[in-house]
This record gives sequence, structure tokens and C-alpha cells, in this order.
Amino acid sequence: MHAMDYSIHEHRHRFSAWAASRAASVKGCRFSVQQGKVVLEDAGLNRLLVNPAQLPDPKNIDAAHREWRTAVVAAAERQGLGFTHGVAAKLINIYLKAGFCGAEDNDPRLQALHPPIDSLLLDELYRKNVGGLREEWGKARTIRWSKFTSAQYELVIDCSRSALGVHVPLWHIERYWRGYR
Repeated sequence: MHAMDYSIHEHRHRFSAWAASRAASVKGCRFSVQQGKVVLEDAGLNRLLVNPAQLPDPKNIDAAHREWRTAVVAAAERQGLGFTHGVAAKLINIYLKAGFCGAEDNDPRLQALHPPIDSLLLDELYRKNVGGLREEWGKARTIRWSKFTSAQYELVIDCSRSALGVHVPLWHIERYWRGYR
């Protein structure tokens, strides 16, 4: 590969694929960074990082995310991996977060992106009864994010929206994530 062949887009893709693969590979669903990168490419998600304009309109984000998860689950299967929608969502959400973190935060497409869901976030949402949704956060904690079906994942995203209120970017739910400590 010549230096000219290594673009900022490829650089961003490699970093984001690394971060996403490390974050989404969990007990019961272990995979390498290379396998995660191949899954993301096979599902076509690397095309999204070129520019936020590649992302869907905010009102279509949930339907697009469902299609992305389905594509990631299928791509993982072709790699001999068994991804749940929870693992697929974590791979996608960390990939997009890493790829767009630092981008213009007023872009409504970026504000609509789903946050990564994990046990640290769910535990804190439950502990603080965020949005008065302790029962829902508790159910999600019991299921475990890595075991989520599509419907279970989408319920957590809906609860996140409800807890934040209208016109608040979804990434704001991550104020409750304690993994940075």
C-alpha cells in the first residue's frame, strides 16, 4: 500500500473497527479485531464513515439501525460467528461513535445516532432511576446487553429517548456511563 492509498477515511475506519471490535467482543461471543473489521466491511458500514451526510435522516435512524444490525448479524454468520442484536448494536454504535466523535455536534444525523449500551451504563441508569424508568433499566440489566434481541435493544433505545426528553441528542445518555473512570 502506497502512502497515497492510505486516506483519512481508511485511517478512521481502521481505528473505529479496532475500538468497536474490542468493545463488542465479550464472553460468549469472542472475536478478533480483524474479524470485526471484516464484518463491518461486509455489512457495508465502512461507507458511512466517509461523511455524516451518508447517515440516514434522523427520523429513519431506528429503521436504518435495524437494517444495519441484521446485516452485521448476517456478515458475522458468514465469518462463523454468532452475533446477537445486542453485540451487533455495540459493534455498530462504537464504530460510529469512534468514527464521528469530534465531528460537528450540531448535525442532526449525529445527534440521532444510538449510544453504545453496556452493563456499566445500564447499572447506573438503574441505580439513579434515570427518567423514572428503574423497572425497564432493571429488566435490561437482567437480560444483559450482549444477549438482547432486536426488540429488547430497541426498547432500551426508546427508554433512553424518553429519559432524555425531546430534542436532546441520544449521546447525552452516556453521561451515566462510568467506564471512563
